[in-house]
Amino acid sequence: MPTGSRIVVIGSSNTDMVVRAERLPAPGETIIGGKFFMNAGGKGANQAVAAARLGGTVSFIAKIGNDVFGKEAMALFEKEGIDCSCVSIDSESPSGVALITVNHEGENCIVVAPGANAALSPKDFESNNKLIRQADILLMQLEIPLETIAWAIDTGASEKTKIILNPAPAQIIPDRILKRVDIITPNETEAGILTGIAVTDPASAERTAKALLQKGVGSVVITMGAQGAFLMDKNQIQLIPAPAVRAVDTTAAGDIFNGALAVGLSNGLSLREAVKFGIRVASISVTRMGAQSSAPYLREIIG
Repeated sequence: MPTGSRIVVIGSSNTDMVVRAERLPAPGETIIGGKFFMNAGGKGANQAVAAARLGGTVSFIAKIGNDVFGKEAMALFEKEGIDCSCVSIDSESPSGVALITVNHEGENCIVVAPGANAALSPKDFESNNKLIRQADILLMQLEIPLETIAWAIDTGASEKTKIILNPAPAQIIPDRILKRVDIITPNETEAGILTGIAVTDPASAERTAKALLQKGVGSVVITMGAQGAFLMDKNQIQLIPAPAVRAVDTTAAGDIFNGALAVGLSNGLSLREAVKFGIRVASISVTRMGAQSSAPYLREIIG
């Protein structure tokens, strides 16, 4: 059943075009791959779908193109029970597209053409202001303009909304924005770009987390793939391990973790327990191909 706490996800919607290959190509190299398939993706959409499948009450704010990809995305959101009344249609830009190569170990490389995602601006939020202000949890990523993220964070923070920022794709974020973030969830690469400290193990993760806390972030959760997630705030420091699984595709694992984290918190779990829940859900997702298609349903977690 949906939770009582409302999760508002603001972010991107893409169509993923995926090729499986034995290995990832080197720069300038052409290789022959295997199967090709298309999946619904985009970090924002992935997180919204993951949260909805886990029973979350989810609203999604995004911008799509007036094309077949956008229409298919909207139909999928509605099928998943997501409130997409604030998904707007751009008459000029196409829907976002991601080109993804996945190797035999499940690792991937991704290039995104943002399309309409890049046009999501604060002006589009004039009618969405009430939705953001009424949110219990606001979940965002960085596949939309940073000015839009900053506006939404300022709006949510003024209402004491819990703000989760997944800083992906990685970029430098002004401290003014970080100071208003309750929970930041970078992976190792993103954490390194934010702080200039390479994350390779729990010790370096702790140094990185300290640097982010000093910037004013409330809590830091660094996702570390098969190692699990490193959690640090003023009350706790710990590496929460991930179960051993055979990964076939890590695409969207971080997004699914974030969606599950938001659901866990909306259900009243402590941050530690919500992180454990997120790791469990993401560990299932990497055993499946695709982005949104790999997100588990709640019945698979509790069954």
